[in-house]
Amino acid sequence: MEAVAASSESLPPDAGTQRAQTESHDVFLQVDGMHCATCEAFLESIADDCTGVTDAAASYVTETIRVEYDPTRISADALCDALSPLGYTATRRDGGSDNVLTAVGQSRRQDETGGRDIDEVLGFRYAAGVIFGTFMLLPYAVLLYPAQLSSFFGDGTLGMYASASGIGGGDGLLILPLFLVLTGVVLVFTGLPLLQGAYVSLKMRQPNTDLLVALTVVSAYVYSTIAFLLGRIDVYYDLTIVIAASVVAAIFYESLSKQRAMDRLTDLTISHVTDARRYDADGTTTTVDVSDLDPGDRVLVREGERIPIDGVLAEGECTIDEAIVTGESLPVLKRAGDDLVGGAVVTDGAAVLTVSDSQSSSIDRLITSVWNLQSGDHGVQRQADRLASIVIPVVVGGAVLAGGWSLVTGSDVSLVVLTTLSVLLVGCPWALGLATPLSVATSIEEAVTRGIVVFDETVFERLRNVDVVVFDKTGTITTGRMEVLEANAPADLLKVVADLEQRASHPAADAIATAFAQEEQASEDPRTDSGVANEDNHRRAERITEFTSHATGVEGIVEDTRILVSNLDLFADLEWSVSDDVETRATAARGVGRLPVVVGRDGRAEGVIIVGDEPRAGWEDTLTQLSDRDIEVVVLTGDDEAATEFLATHPSVDHVFAGVPPAGKTATIRRLQSRGQVMMVGDGTNDAPALATADLGISLGGGTALASDAADISIVDDDLSTVETTFDLADAARRRVRQNNAVALLYNVITIPLAAVGLLNPVFAMGAVVTSGGLLAANSFRALLGE
Repeated sequence: MEAVAASSESLPPDAGTQRAQTESHDVFLQVDGMHCATCEAFLESIADDCTGVTDAAASYVTETIRVEYDPTRISADALCDALSPLGYTATRRDGGSDNVLTAVGQSRRQDETGGRDIDEVLGFRYAAGVIFGTFMLLPYAVLLYPAQLSSFFGDGTLGMYASASGIGGGDGLLILPLFLVLTGVVLVFTGLPLLQGAYVSLKMRQPNTDLLVALTVVSAYVYSTIAFLLGRIDVYYDLTIVIAASVVAAIFYESLSKQRAMDRLTDLTISHVTDARRYDADGTTTTVDVSDLDPGDRVLVREGERIPIDGVLAEGECTIDEAIVTGESLPVLKRAGDDLVGGAVVTDGAAVLTVSDSQSSSIDRLITSVWNLQSGDHGVQRQADRLASIVIPVVVGGAVLAGGWSLVTGSDVSLVVLTTLSVLLVGCPWALGLATPLSVATSIEEAVTRGIVVFDETVFERLRNVDVVVFDKTGTITTGRMEVLEANAPADLLKVVADLEQRASHPAADAIATAFAQEEQASEDPRTDSGVANEDNHRRAERITEFTSHATGVEGIVEDTRILVSNLDLFADLEWSVSDDVETRATAARGVGRLPVVVGRDGRAEGVIIVGDEPRAGWEDTLTQLSDRDIEVVVLTGDDEAATEFLATHPSVDHVFAGVPPAGKTATIRRLQSRGQVMMVGDGTNDAPALATADLGISLGGGTALASDAADISIVDDDLSTVETTFDLADAARRRVRQNNAVALLYNVITIPLAAVGLLNPVFAMGAVVTSGGLLAANSFRALLGE
C-alpha cells in the first residue's frame, strides 16, 4: 500500500506547557527499507528519542513515518538523518515543506513509478554476492571438498591434494586466508539486510527469520575462522556465502514482485485538489494554493470542476455529484446557503462558495483518517516469525548447554567455542528465512497474473480468518456508471431528446445522449473516418431554437416543438399532463433505486426513460459463494433504501445498511468487528476510511487511488468474481507456506543427526543446504491454483 499525507493536527489540550507555547509541525517521511511491524516499532523508538519530537507513527504498509515535532528544537532534515540508520533511508516526500498536504495516491504512485533506490541497492548486493560466490566456490569445491571428505576415504586422499591445495604439516590450507577475507566481504556487503534485520529484532526483542539466518551465517563464518586459525580444514565459508546470497536473492525477488504488483495500478487517480480559483470583489479570479485560502474567501468552481475545499454556496443554484465523498450515486441540487463538500464535482452550472472556518476539504479528512488507521498496530506477525520467536531461544539455549557441558568435561576454550557454534550452525532453521520471501513472492506473482494486487504479505493469512464481508453498493456491486436501462417512448421523440440532452451536464443526460445519439448516428451513412458528417451535427444542433436548464431537467424547443425532459415533479410544476401509465412506470422505477426520466412534448408526457446503475455481472454468484463459506455478507451504501431492495431480498445477503455516510461506514465496520474479522470491498474515495478500518480491505480497479492506498488488496479489473478467487488463493497460499516451512526444516533434519553421531562434515552440510534450498524453490514456483 502507498504514501499517505495529511495536514497538521491540532494539539490536545493536555499536551503540556512547552507544546502549548510552541506550534508543532507534522512531517511525513518516506523510509526505504521499512518492511515489517518490527521496523515500524524500531523507527518510532528512534524518532521518540529525538529532542523536540512529541509523537511519531510509522506505517510499513505505506513505508511512511509521520513525525510531530517542534521546529525550534529540531529540523525536518535532522529527522531524516536520525531516521536513516542501519541501511534505512528517510526522505521528505513533500518536497521540503513540512505542512504541505500531499495526496496519498500522487505521492506513492510517483515514488513507485520512479523506481525505489532500496530495490536497486538490494539487487546490487545480490549480484555482488552471486559474482563473488561463484568465483570463490569453484576453487573452494575443487580444493577443499575432496580434502574434507578424506576422513571417509583414508589419509591417502588427503595427501593427494596436499601439494596442490597448500596443505602441509597440519598447518591448514594456505588458500584459506583468501577465503576468510572474501567471505567476510560477502557477509557484510551482501548479507547487510539480514544483519540489519537481526539487529533490529534483537533491539526490539522481537525475534524473526532474519535473526535465524544471521545466527547461521555468522556462526558458520566465526566457526570457520577459528578452525582455520587452529589449523583445521572443517570450514564452512561456502555455507556462509550460499545461504547469505540465497536469502538476499529471495528478499530481492519478493521486493520485485511487490514492485511489479504496484506497477499494475499506475492508471489510478486521486480526487484531491491543490489549487483554487479565488473570486475577488471586483469579479476577477486569482489561482492560489488551497492552503492560502482564509475563512470567508469566495471560490469559483466552474462546471465539470472539483470543489477544492469545504464551504457554503454563496449564490444561485448548481448540481453537485458528491459520490466520491458521500457514496450517493445520483447528483444533488444545491441552493444558496447549502453546504458544499470538498472533493465533490459541479456537474451543472457554476458554484461560488464561501470558505468555511475549517479551511479543509472532506477529501483532506478522509486522507487523514486513512493515515491514522493505517499507521495503527497491524497485530499480525508472519507465521515464520512466530516460529522463529519460539525456535531461537531453544537453539541458543541448546548451544549454551552444549558449550557448558564441553567446558565441564575438560575441553579447552577453543573447543568449547567451536562446540557452541556448531550447535547454532546445525540447529538454526535458517531456511525459514528463505521459505518466507519465496512463499510471499510467488503468491503475489500468481495473484497479479489473476488481476489481484496484494500490498501486504499478511493478507492471505488474514483473509482466511474473515467472518464478515462488507460490500459497498455503488461502483462495487453495481457498475457505478449511469446507463439507459429501458426506454418506453416514441422513437422520434427519443432522437429529439438526445439532441436536447447533449446540451445538459448531468450523468443521466450523458447516458441518454450517448444511447440515442449513437442509435441515430448508426443509421447514418458513415464517412471514411467512421464518423457522421460534421454538417449533420450542425443541422441537428440548429434544430434547437430555445434551451432552458432546470434544477431537475431540461426544456427546449426543437423544430417548433416544445420538449421537456425531467422528473414527475417538474412536469407537475409546469402543469404538463401525465397519464396514469407514465406515472406508474416512473414511480415503480424509482422504487427499485433507478432514475426515471419522463419525456414529453407540447404539454403532455409521452414516455419514460429509465436510467440506472446496473449490478455487475456475476454479483449474485459471488455473494452466494461467500455465503456458502459461512461468511456473513453485509451491504453498505449512501443510497436510499429503495435503491437496495434487490439486495435486501437476496438470500445470501444478511444485512443491508442504506443512507450511510463515509463516517457512518467506518462506525458500522467497527460495530461489525465485534462479531469477528471484517473484510470491506469498495471502490471510491469515500470508502477509504472504511477500507482502512476493516481487518482487510479490497478495492476494485475502477476506484480511486485513495481507495487502493487504504486497501490491502486491489482488483485491477472490475470483476467482482475475483473476490472469491482471493479466498481460493489464500487457501492455496496457506498450503504452500506449510509445505515450505516443513521443507525448510529438512536442513536441520539432515545435519542434526549427523552432528549427534559425530559425522557432521562441511560437504554434507552444504549438501543439506542445496537439497533444502532446491526443494523450496521447486515447490514455491508451482502454480497455486489449477487452470
